[in-house]
Amino acid sequence: MSIKVIIADDHTLVREGIKSLLSDVEGIEVIAETGDGEETLLKTSTFKPDILILDISMPKVFGIRFCEKIKEISPETKIIILSMHFSKEYVREAFKYGAKGYILKDSSFTELEFAIKSVYEGNMYISPKISQILVEDYLDLLENPLEILTERQKEILKLIAEGYSIKEIANRLNLSVKTVETHKSQIMDKLGIYDIPGLVKYAIKHGLIDI
Repeated sequence: MSIKVIIADDHTLVREGIKSLLSDVEGIEVIAETGDGEETLLKTSTFKPDILILDISMPKVFGIRFCEKIKEISPETKIIILSMHFSKEYVREAFKYGAKGYILKDSSFTELEFAIKSVYEGNMYISPKISQILVEDYLDLLENPLEILTERQKEILKLIAEGYSIKEIANRLNLSVKTVETHKSQIMDKLGIYDIPGLVKYAIKHGLIDI
């Protein structure tokens, strides 16, 4: 039984190149290809592929949360991001919203073949170059757990821990209340802490404020 694959990339040469190479691989079948977000949703819904190779920078995709839409219409489809971007934030978001693999566009075809088969078997796959970045990021976090936050988020966490309300923080930083609320939600998501006492405790523990 073949692994059914859809290739979603807005560059025709990239799609055709991947399709041509995969056609020579036993056990993998390219069943469709697409060039934008709407077409990707339609063909994924229609064909229910085992693997979707997805360039998240395509037209009508609008960000990494596009992976969520794919999972809604075809929960069994496993997504492998094919991208030129390899920042740790970008990679984190991809896996957060449902990707199972992340491979760089300058990777070898052998690596792509391995990624497809590995993800199909239920594993996660990350290009070695990205793995190194994530490991270094993890080691940095062990030394300084606050590094997971942006400078603005640290500033807002400090003010929350000091007892300021969202409105007061917005006034002090010349931001809208909505913007501060968004930062607060992102802080909670990053830290896995969803109450104010927990945020205060975290800020004290890691030296952001003094008792």
